[in-house]
Amino acid sequence: MTHGRPATRLLRSVAQFLSLLALPLAASSQGAPIVLKVHHFLPATSSAQVRLIQPWCDKIARESADRLKCQIYPSMQLGGTPPQLFEQARDGVVDMIWTVPTYVAGRFNKSEVFELPWMASSAKAGSQALWTYVQKNAQDEFKGVHPVFMHVHDGALFHFSSKQPRTLEDMKGLKIRAATRANARMLAALGATPVQMPLPGVPDALSKGVVDGAAVPWEGSPAIKLPEIARYHLDVPAGTPRISNTIFLFGMNQARYDSLPADLKQVIDANSGLAVSAWAGESGFDAVVEPFRKVARDRGNTMHVLGEAELQRWVKATDSVDDEWVKEVTAKGADGRRLLQEARDLVRQYARP
Repeated sequence: MTHGRPATRLLRSVAQFLSLLALPLAASSQGAPIVLKVHHFLPATSSAQVRLIQPWCDKIARESADRLKCQIYPSMQLGGTPPQLFEQARDGVVDMIWTVPTYVAGRFNKSEVFELPWMASSAKAGSQALWTYVQKNAQDEFKGVHPVFMHVHDGALFHFSSKQPRTLEDMKGLKIRAATRANARMLAALGATPVQMPLPGVPDALSKGVVDGAAVPWEGSPAIKLPEIARYHLDVPAGTPRISNTIFLFGMNQARYDSLPADLKQVIDANSGLAVSAWAGESGFDAVVEPFRKVARDRGNTMHVLGEAELQRWVKATDSVDDEWVKEVTAKGADGRRLLQEARDLVRQYARP
């Protein structure tokens, strides 16, 4: 009897020790946190990171109980150039990217329709239309990358360092930055000389006189301190379809997505798709137009809005851009005219109150 108590205590101590050993084993049964490398081309202070990428990453971390985490690399910190971001995600160099896929000219022909002139008057409607359209008509253009959400920006306007064009004739011969091939075609149709470059190249090009002006949305202006360099801004009336636009992709390496456990895939899926694309357009772009425009206005910069008659001259001058896109896409086997009409119908559908 006297020897039973020490034996009991010993057994109890061993059981407690074994239970402590089991705790880390249980904790690791779900695996270590999965860290997703997210790469993009703008600064960490940019609206894109602050209002889109970081909130999205924070949300999946919360909803996965920190089993999914992002490591964000802004300003191309992992190397390469903005046009190479899509390939980096496709090839597994990084896990996720936020990029302009059409920085690579000619690869995303069907999706490029949303970059034609006068397509959308708001980023929210345009982003929903883009997501719906790509899911139906252009998934083949994104092979190897799993789209999480897609969006357009709030629509480009023109920013000039010293020139002050007000009419179609004033645009003739001006060297203006274009984001993509479709943007460049629009500028050429207006009589300007397009100079295609990603957004980070704009400040240096404007400061050195490589370009006279730049087509940039208000959302992108603070990231490159555009109101400090450009003192004149040329825009269309509020509520009017924008001069031009650019499509964006937040996407994930397909193999990385496929390798996730089912419950973590569900977290990604719950933060993907049409509603998230709408959120990206509205929160990341539509919501910042007025405050970012105010920054330029408060600096004393000059704002000029095209009158209705002059606007219609610009619209007519760019009719050929649509025709060129239709011809090119049709030559590759798609029904370009139908796709253009479908894209415009989708924008109208999502723009309804």
